Amino acid sequence: MKEATNTIKENIKNLTSLWTTAGNAFNSHQKLQNFEYSEIKNSEWPNRIWFNQYITQEIIDQIKEKIAVSSSKITVPIWNISNKKQDVIHDAILELNNFKVKFEQIGMSLKTSSLHNLSENVKIKLVSNDFEAKIWSQLFKNSFGYKISCETIINTIKDINYYIAYHNNTAIGTAATHITNNIMGIHSVGIPPEMRRKGYAEQIMKLLINTGVENKYELITLQASNMGKNIYLKLGFKEEFLIKNYILQ
Repeated sequence: MKEATNTIKENIKNLTSLWTTAGNAFNSHQKLQNFEYSEIKNSEWPNRIWFNQYITQEIIDQIKEKIAVSSSKITVPIWNISNKKQDVIHDAILELNNFKVKFEQIGMSLKTSSLHNLSENVKIKLVSNDFEAKIWSQLFKNSFGYKISCETIINTIKDINYYIAYHNNTAIGTAATHITNNIMGIHSVGIPPEMRRKGYAEQIMKLLINTGVENKYELITLQASNMGKNIYLKLGFKEEFLIKNYILQ
């Protein structure tokens, strides 16, 4: 149980560090007493508020005030970890204040071990310039339906590794990694609809896992959708906790 708790903490730390990194690149991350906040104006990401402690009505009122003056759509993630009674209380407070679940994710982790066999035709390449940032941004939008701007990518490229996946010479997907301590967080693995059902996501994940093994990272973390989690389970990841992502109606 102790081990699971530690991996959950590392997962959340990596994810919130990713949002913090993006916010800091635009001088728009704030750490307040009860919550943290990262918003990039005229952007659709990260635009998150997350809590530093148990939720109370007073804290919800503070967050609603913050959202009211924001020009962006703000997502409020809640980690459902192990305290079921507290999870129920948090859900109830949010719902009473007109917050609704927009989408859910599953926190998963993998202890690094052996290398995977790879397809010779699928490669990943680090984004290193404006032209590649534009390709990544468009592929991501085609995959997920919202945009991470080229400006965001270029401003954070020293702290976040953005990858374009290629099949032969055709760009077929995106991925990103972010390192905290000795943990590699995998993010933004996306395949445009016309490229799906060809095994590309699994090949990208194998390439990223191999990167983690080769760099001797202790743990790999990610947040999966219900649709994508089976790929990760197949690769050895373990389901550990639920993330409910709320928006204010």
